[in-house]
Amino acid sequence: MELNSDYVKKVLKEKGYKFTNQRSEIYNVFLKHRGSHLSTEEVFEYVSKENPEIGIATVYRTLQLFEELDVLYKISFDDGVARYEIKANDATHRHHHLICLDCGKVLEVKLDLLDSLEEEIESEEGFKIVDHNLKFYGYCKECYKKYKGEIN
Repeated sequence: MELNSDYVKKVLKEKGYKFTNQRSEIYNVFLKHRGSHLSTEEVFEYVSKENPEIGIATVYRTLQLFEELDVLYKISFDDGVARYEIKANDATHRHHHLICLDCGKVLEVKLDLLDSLEEEIESEEGFKIVDHNLKFYGYCKECYKKYKGEIN
């Protein structure tokens, strides 16, 4: 199923929640900014341009609900700000992130080589892994070029 307002409507109805205009507008922010890692304040800023009557408390509650319903991922990049990104309905794992220590840019890594490691851990430890989250810290191309002489 394609990610759109019908998808979130279906998920909400299945779990006994109402599909409201506010919830639809908040979800649409993520559809419009797919691949972004949005803070609550950023979501509020985007949604309030379309509908100034939606309050920040509604945004907080909706993001929390969407995370609980597995519609969004909540992500921390260790900077004290919770961010959210849309979850593909067929995703079995989160993707990995590269975080620049200089400019703060966050890049997504599409390559996932941890499946065989997960299988080995499950086999050896008897532990069922349902997800993993991996972050790499370093310097993006632009920042690395600036400091190349200093980083060896």
